[in-house]
Amino acid sequence: MTFETNRVILFDIDGTLVRGSPGRSVFCAAMEEVYGEPGRPELVSFSGKTDPQIAHELLALAGVERERVDALLPEMLARYVELLAEALPDRLPEVLPGIPDLLYRVAAEEGVEMALLTGNVIDGARIKLRSVGLAGFFPFGAFGSDSMDRNELPAIALERARSRWGGHLHPGHMVIVGDTPRDVICGRLAGMETVAVATGQYSLEELADTEADRVFPDLEAPGVYDSLVRGGVRLVGTV
Repeated sequence: MTFETNRVILFDIDGTLVRGSPGRSVFCAAMEEVYGEPGRPELVSFSGKTDPQIAHELLALAGVERERVDALLPEMLARYVELLAEALPDRLPEVLPGIPDLLYRVAAEEGVEMALLTGNVIDGARIKLRSVGLAGFFPFGAFGSDSMDRNELPAIALERARSRWGGHLHPGHMVIVGDTPRDVICGRLAGMETVAVATGQYSLEELADTEADRVFPDLEAPGVYDSLVRGGVRLVGTV
């Protein structure tokens, strides 16, 4: 018997699957090397943004012209990935509680597939997940290297899902899981389900205000598995 894919779960990475990687520090180091300065990291939140967006915001605050930012951005992001690969063995990210068990359970569910939707550039995403043994769960994704605008990533993920699992897939088959309001916004704009989890910088209450379809304190909470694989009515979990 064969099962048609009827649900694709798109996971964010930082703050959702893992936390505590050296990504921020090595990103600023790469900026320093390539642009001669790290911008103004003390004034910019990295949370929920794409890597190219972060670079633009940091350097705009430092007065760097946009044309120079764009011209050197590929070099900077490549250097960032190199520095990240060098730093990770000594500072592995923390896999958030319950994640391995959850991913194994979802992977065994017929008709449900998993992928990524993240602001990380593709090589950075792969290196982070490979370092903690999670890369194999995610055969593809949509990344910050696909677009600087996170709101464009759901459509990219959908087209890649269609090419892999069938043209019958539409936004209603997709669910975005993330820890920031930006994850919710991009999913809602695309007509996809959204699950927000308060394991990053935003509280349960702040995420509930986004009108995500379902909000949980973490991905170990009761109801998470059924919400991911089956969906359902709007629900705000309790701590």
